[in-house]
Amino acid sequence: MDVKEVLESLSKGRPIFHSEADFQHALAWEIKLQNHKASIRLEKQVANDRRVHLDLLVLDAEKHIAIELKYKTRGAGIKVGEEVFSLRNHCAQDLGRYDFLKDISRIESYVASNPGAEGYAILLTNDPTYWNATKRNHTVDADYRVNEGRLITGELSWHESAKEGTTKGRKDAINIQGSYTANWCDFSDVDGQRFKYLMAHVPAKNSF
Repeated sequence: MDVKEVLESLSKGRPIFHSEADFQHALAWEIKLQNHKASIRLEKQVANDRRVHLDLLVLDAEKHIAIELKYKTRGAGIKVGEEVFSLRNHCAQDLGRYDFLKDISRIESYVASNPGAEGYAILLTNDPTYWNATKRNHTVDADYRVNEGRLITGELSWHESAKEGTTKGRKDAINIQGSYTANWCDFSDVDGQRFKYLMAHVPAKNSF
């Protein structure tokens, strides 16, 4: 299964989603359409901690793929055919980046614990502040930037000047074992809203 090809196929029929859950279900359906033999689990518990789940787990005779998804939007009202999409304005891009990078780390841990498994962390957004580089030289979330061309690797943490209100619930540094270059891909263009996605592929264990 080529996940990039699956996303390209999905974008033709579903160029936009109501929510992250909508994106999750639509992607699962597209995978199933392309691979009828695959078993797909949503919100699969992968640890003794019941709070830890994978968004998607795809199983077949040849593949064992873990997928984590993020869908971060800026506010917009869009009509596609007869369907109206009222996109939320998520803001807090620093937290969105943190959560996506945490997904990469989570996928790495899963792959390391499950020989033969591979994984993907995917961030889909219509907010260009994710893929554009900032003009500011110093930001509290500099380590967590995922703009085009950025190398994502190593220990990532907030700057020491980050305030408690910013880091609440996300204080821990993120350790990225592999090395990933941010390469943003076009997903769709709907009523002037450009959607792009960033995908980090975590290969099978010992393949970094």
